[in-house]
Amino acid sequence: MDVQARARQTLAAIRLVNGAAALLAPRLMARRLGADAAGPALVYVLRMFGVRTVVLGADLLLVRDPEQLHRMLRVGTFIHASDALAAACAGRHGTLPRATATAATTVSTVNVALTLLARWGSGAPGAIAEGADR
Repeated sequence: MDVQARARQTLAAIRLVNGAAALLAPRLMARRLGADAAGPALVYVLRMFGVRTVVLGADLLLVRDPEQLHRMLRVGTFIHASDALAAACAGRHGTLPRATATAATTVSTVNVALTLLARWGSGAPGAIAEGADR
């Protein structure tokens, strides 16, 4: 398995695990974030995040068209970069505990790196490797 495929599968797994946790156990996720798990608005937002993240993860495993994969990874770079920025800002402004913000920023930054590796790991910038449809 090449670097691009491994990066894509790793990103899919991270998305599926985090998304399923937020969707199925939002109160547990809220507590892990250091937030009030009793707040119904937070549960709602975490479930929305969970659905989005599960769909994005499943798409990386199911989509076979190289052009569509390339577009998904470009969009994923933007999504994870904005997630990292939001987490860093939340930590800086104290709306998330510093340790939680650091962890969230780190995970999102790793996800950015994985989208870039999946796109550029073994070919020209922006290219999807031969066999990406496997």
